[in-house]
Amino acid sequence: MLIRDARLVALGGPVADGAVDVRIEDGRVTEVGPTLPQGPGESYDAAGRWLMPGLWDQHVHLGQWTLASARLDLASVRSGAEAVAAVRERLEEWPDLPVIGWGHRPTAWPDNPAVSDLDAIDTDQPIVLIAGDGHHGWLNTTALHMLALSTRDSMVSEGEWFQAYGRLAGVMGSDGTGPDAYRRSMEAAAALGVVGLVDLEFSGGVADWVERWSAGADLLRIRHACYADGLDDVLARGLRSGDPLGDDPRLTMGPLKIISDGSLNTRTAWCCDPYAEKAVPGFEEGQPNQTPAELRALLARAAAGGLDVAVHAIGDRAVTEALDAFADTGARGGIEHVQLTTRDDVRRLAALGVRASVQPAHLLDDRDVTERLWPGRAERCFPLRWMLDDGVDVVLGSDAPVSPLDPWLAVAAAVHRSGDEREPWHPEQAITAREALAASTDGWGTVAVGHPADLVLLDADPLDGAGGDDRAHAQRLAAFADHVVATWVAGSRAYVRP
Repeated sequence: MLIRDARLVALGGPVADGAVDVRIEDGRVTEVGPTLPQGPGESYDAAGRWLMPGLWDQHVHLGQWTLASARLDLASVRSGAEAVAAVRERLEEWPDLPVIGWGHRPTAWPDNPAVSDLDAIDTDQPIVLIAGDGHHGWLNTTALHMLALSTRDSMVSEGEWFQAYGRLAGVMGSDGTGPDAYRRSMEAAAALGVVGLVDLEFSGGVADWVERWSAGADLLRIRHACYADGLDDVLARGLRSGDPLGDDPRLTMGPLKIISDGSLNTRTAWCCDPYAEKAVPGFEEGQPNQTPAELRALLARAAAGGLDVAVHAIGDRAVTEALDAFADTGARGGIEHVQLTTRDDVRRLAALGVRASVQPAHLLDDRDVTERLWPGRAERCFPLRWMLDDGVDVVLGSDAPVSPLDPWLAVAAAVHRSGDEREPWHPEQAITAREALAASTDGWGTVAVGHPADLVLLDADPLDGAGGDDRAHAQRLAAFADHVVATWVAGSRAYVRP
C-alpha cells in the first residue's frame, strides 16, 4: 500500500518538510519520501492529514473492560447506603439476573461496606460489586458461597480476590467475554487510534487467547501476560516474551505479571510511612503480597525462562523492594504504576534499565484521596518529569477498566495533571505533549523506514498548541479521538472513519 500526501507528526527523529508518501510492504514501512511511484497495491490519499505511529495501551484488563458495559456503574456513589440503593434499583428492573457492579471507591465513605448490608436486600441473586481500583470485591453471602469463599462480613481483597475473580463466570452463567465481545472492544480501541494492547487480565491463559484469536478476536496486536499460577504452563510451552502464540505474529507472549502490593484506596499499597487515616489494623503502612524471597524467586524463574516481568508496585516501599528484586535477579521488564516513589528509586529505575509503566489518568481519580491518606507525599506521586529527566523508559496505559481505555485521556492527564477546573496537581511533574505521545507509541518515534506499519491518520496535529496554554491543550488532547481518521495494524485497516 502507498499512503500519499501525509504530514508526519514530529515525535522524535528527522521530519520531512511538507507532505510525504509512505510505502508499506509486508506489514512494515519500507519507503518515505515525496512523490513516490505507485507500484503494485492500493493507494490511500491522506489529503495532507497527519500520520503517526499507532497508540498502545500498555496496561489493560481486556476481559474486564469488555464486561464493563454490562455492569452496574457505581463510580458516582458516595456511601454504602447509596450503593445498596443502586443495587436495589437494578434488581427491581432485572430481578432474575445477578448484579455485577463496578467502580465504587469506599475510602471517603462515611460507612464501611459490609456483607450484611447486601444480604438485607430481598433477593436470591448473587451480588458482586468490584471496587474501582480492582483490588477488592464487596459480595453478598450468596456470591461468597458461589465463588467458594468463606463466610464473612467484610470485603474480599487482594490475592484472595484476584483468585476469585477468575471464577466470576460461574456466578454470571455467561461471562460476556466471547470472541465477538472482545472483537467489539478491539474495534472501539482502533477507533481511538490504538494498534496494540498489553493484556494483563487476571484469568485465562495462552490456550484461551489462541482460541479467542482464531475465532475472530484478532484486530489489534496483543501481548498476553501470565500470572504466577500460569507460569508453569508458559514455561512448559517454551514461550519467551515476544514469541508468537500461534501463526500470527501480532499475538505474542508478554510478561509475567506480579502484584507485589495493594492499592491506595484499600490502604494496602505498601509504603515507607503509615497511612494518615483508616489504615488496616496491624498493617498501618500497607502490606506486600509476597515475601522478598517469594518475589525474587518469581523474578528468577521468569528471567531463566526468557520472560519479562511486570511488577505491580504502587507504594514507595513496594517500588524499593521490586527494584531490589530486579537488581538481585537480573530480571528484565518493568514496574507497573510507580504511583508513589522516592527520588533515589527513580534514579535506580534508570540505572537498572527497568521500565516504568504508568497510568496518568489515575492521578485524576486519586488526587484528593492521596492528600488525605498520604499527606506530604504528593510531590512524589506519578513523578513523570523526574523519570524522563533521569532517562527512565516510560510507557503509558490506562489499567482499563480502572480508567477508560483511552490513550488520549492518559496523554492529557500527563500533560496537565488536572481533570477539572482546579490548578494542575504538582505541575512540576508534568511532561510535554510530545513526550506523552512518544510514551504511548511503543517506542516508535516519527514514522520512518523500518517501522511496523501500525499507523494512525489524524485530521489535526496533536502537537498544535503545545507549549501554550496547557489546560486548553490538554482539553483538546483529551477529546482527540474525534480526529482519528484511520488506523492500520501491520498494514491492514483496523478502522476507517465513516
